[in-house]
Amino acid sequence: MTTTINLLPWREERRKQQQQEFIVMLVVAAVVGGLLFWLWQGSVNQQITDQQARNSHIQAKSAELDEKIKEIKEIKARRDELVARMEVIQSLQGNRPSIVYVFDQLVKTLPDGVYYNEISRKDELFTIEGVAESNNRISRLMRNLDESEWFRDANLQNVTAVEDSGGTSQFQLTVKQASANDKEEKKDERL
Repeated sequence: MTTTINLLPWREERRKQQQQEFIVMLVVAAVVGGLLFWLWQGSVNQQITDQQARNSHIQAKSAELDEKIKEIKEIKARRDELVARMEVIQSLQGNRPSIVYVFDQLVKTLPDGVYYNEISRKDELFTIEGVAESNNRISRLMRNLDESEWFRDANLQNVTAVEDSGGTSQFQLTVKQASANDKEEKKDERL
């Protein structure tokens, strides 16, 4: 007697069981993969939302800073205008007494025998027309003007002898009003 054992149904059952376990494992892996994808996607979306919130906050602060910068520029422009006005006012107030000193120096530098007919001024340049008893007196006037701390660069424009006057000459000369720096240099030269 021979006994035959049929192992096929047992193997088939085992294969079915392994197949079911494999399918269950696939389903579990798919569920775990889906869960991980959903968590990852939620994390990424949250990070994107957070970054967008940060970006909008930065843009809002940047807009505020731009407004403040614009205000600062306007304030600086107004300040510059006010400073310019103050400088003009100060220069006008500072120059107000200088004309008195200029006229005083015109009188002090005038040698005997020289007379002014007309004095005109354009900016810092004075044009002086007058009459002198001799050319030496005109030269003396020019030296006196150059030595004065209020004038510089005396320049004779023309000299014309007056007929039938015994040597009298008409002259025209220009001289510049000295600036504050020129006055200090002249004082230093005298020391």
